[in-house]
Formats: sequence, structure tokens, C-alpha cells
Amino acid sequence: MQISASVKIIKIGYVVCLLAAIGIAGYLLAIHNQDEWMWALLAIPVLGALYLMVRHLRRRLVKLTVLDDRLRYEAGFLSKTTRTMELTKVQDVRVDQTVGQRMLNIGNLSLETAGESSHIVMPSVDRPHEAADRILEMSRGRHPGV
Repeated sequence: MQISASVKIIKIGYVVCLLAAIGIAGYLLAIHNQDEWMWALLAIPVLGALYLMVRHLRRRLVKLTVLDDRLRYEAGFLSKTTRTMELTKVQDVRVDQTVGQRMLNIGNLSLETAGESSHIVMPSVDRPHEAADRILEMSRGRHPGV
């Protein structure tokens, strides 16, 4: 099972940038604008799209993989951080959601482990309650007598 950050908000941002670019271009064409500097307004949605591309790339480079007996958290591209913890040590899985995240069925997934000061947060995960339940179910399946 692999968990990664949702790109729902990023996709909405791309649509907003595209609509803003179309709106600005349409407006300038409709008023028969002769001032070339007014076309510089198109830089606003272009810069917004570039910002979203960077965020999109960052989100795609962070993932949490649930293996048979352990969790592996990986982040980064050129310099990569990998954390591995035993699935049996997972003690608490928490889901935090804002109102906007609840509307999109995404949320932040926090994992706490026993005996260590280990804490992992996966931001903006799709269907976070299902992921949390699955991780706890797999963790309890590994604990004898639980």
C-alpha cells in the first residue's frame, strides 16, 4: 500500500490559472487594447502556474509505503530522506482535516510510534480515514494477542 499527497488542490489551482489567463486575454482582445504593457498582466496566471508546478513536484516526491512488517517514508529528489519503522510499533494514527479538506475528502495523516520519538506527517492525503484504518488494522494484525 502506498500513500502520497493528493493533487486535488493543485489541479484546482491549475484550472484557476488557466481561467484567469483566458479571462485576461479575452478582456484585452474585447477592448481592442493597443497598449502592449497591458499584456504583461498575463504574467500573473503564468507565475501562479509556475508556483503550482513547484508544489506539485514537491508533493509527488513524498510518499509513505506500507510494507509487510514496516513503514517506509521517503522524501526528496536529489537529496533523499528515508525513514523506516516497524509496523508493530505504530501506536497512534491521527487524521486532521480543515473544512476545505473535508469537502475534498483529503486530510493530514500523522503517525506516532511507541518507544521512540518518531512522528511522521503526510499532508493532504486522499481518503485519510481509510488510510488510517488500514494502517492500524495492519499494525494490530502484527501484534500477538491484540
